[in-house]
Amino acid sequence: MTRLRKRAFVALFLFTLFIFGTMMGLRTLKPSDGFSDLAPGIGFAGGGGGGERRRQQQEVRDLVASPVRSDAGSDADGDTKVVFTKSDRDHSIFYDVHIFYYLWYGSPGMDGQYVHWDHVLVPHWDPKIAAGHAQGRHVPPEDIASSFYPELGPYSSRDPHVLESHMSQIEASAAGVLVLSWYPPGVADNHGEPTEDLVPAVMDAAQRHSIKVAFHIQPYKGRTDQSVHNNIKYIIDKYGAHGAFYRFRSSTGRVLPLFYVYDSYLTASEAWAELLTAKGSHSLRGTPYDGVFVALVVEERHKNEILAGGFDGMYTYFASNGFSFGSSHQNWRAIKTFCDGNNLLFVPGVGPGYADTAVRPWNNHNTRNRVNGRYYETSLQAALTVRPDIVTITSFNQWHEGTQIERAVPKKTVTRLYLDYQPNKPDLYLELTRRWAQHFDKEKDKWLM
Repeated sequence: MTRLRKRAFVALFLFTLFIFGTMMGLRTLKPSDGFSDLAPGIGFAGGGGGGERRRQQQEVRDLVASPVRSDAGSDADGDTKVVFTKSDRDHSIFYDVHIFYYLWYGSPGMDGQYVHWDHVLVPHWDPKIAAGHAQGRHVPPEDIASSFYPELGPYSSRDPHVLESHMSQIEASAAGVLVLSWYPPGVADNHGEPTEDLVPAVMDAAQRHSIKVAFHIQPYKGRTDQSVHNNIKYIIDKYGAHGAFYRFRSSTGRVLPLFYVYDSYLTASEAWAELLTAKGSHSLRGTPYDGVFVALVVEERHKNEILAGGFDGMYTYFASNGFSFGSSHQNWRAIKTFCDGNNLLFVPGVGPGYADTAVRPWNNHNTRNRVNGRYYETSLQAALTVRPDIVTITSFNQWHEGTQIERAVPKKTVTRLYLDYQPNKPDLYLELTRRWAQHFDKEKDKWLM
């Protein structure tokens, strides 16, 4: 009897270990997120081309952009879909799927040095915690500031072959709008070099692939409501006539540029109101520089601040479910309800996972495992559940935070073992994005019926 009890105890212990391991692997796939029967899944066979119908304009909010579908073959401003033939097959890209894109990478061949791939290991603000983690900076090309390794290697954003590859990959993903991380001329992030001079090449490359470009205004040093006024004027004057410049059609029929404003909460809502309300001292409203301005919602209090600041909507950006109020899937319905009640656009952000320990070695608790694409699909389904007008993807190539859908490859060095997409192919997340973009388009048709 004692022996049987020991065996039973050992079996129970092993079973408990198995359950614990499984739960850790699926740590972020919360029951509340669920897997809808409508979810395409990795094996979902979404439609590509086919007969096009003109989408009736959604008769809802005055200030919220309300997409309408284009006729087949058109990519006119404000349309949400373009269908075209390439390589003897019909396929579509969707302008209500936006993807964040970064231009800050450099390599010796193009830039004289590695830029961003050699990112420092950011120390924790608590010296006691910082002392327990590695310090210094990465040494490319074998040791880069990412948990994954790009198929193109540690590339330069200035390389025209890299830029063309990126546009081809984004086209393959069916995301129609590239949201460009933007700094003013001569300005860069703390670890990079100015990149505004690259924007014309990005616009031209995007246009060759029928991709539109929107601007993601970054929190550069000295950013104020007045400097953003100047930024918007500069962007529209310089790029507004370009065929790739993205504009969004409102429910009133107006077609306006759309701008994302990162870390918008760093500026007081009273200051934003001077820029974004009709009675503001340097208001953009009703001028040739008017637009759809979308602020970042991180904390719950930001909702009312965004409203008071005169913004047209809010986006969540972060790909780590549970990291913030805004990025938590369980809060999206409440945020959407708030936005609907206040004539605001809600733009949920989804991503394939999150792993930034290559630059923040102390931040493992915010890692979100990819689970071979299941985390991504859970996020996408959560976004569609709230019936958004636009979904954003974080990101195409934010390699530092491990949110990229760009092609990655297995790599092992003497000191590093990089994560990869195996047992799937390098284009797994491009394909999943395409399938879900197609699914999103079909679901929107149902919502409007």
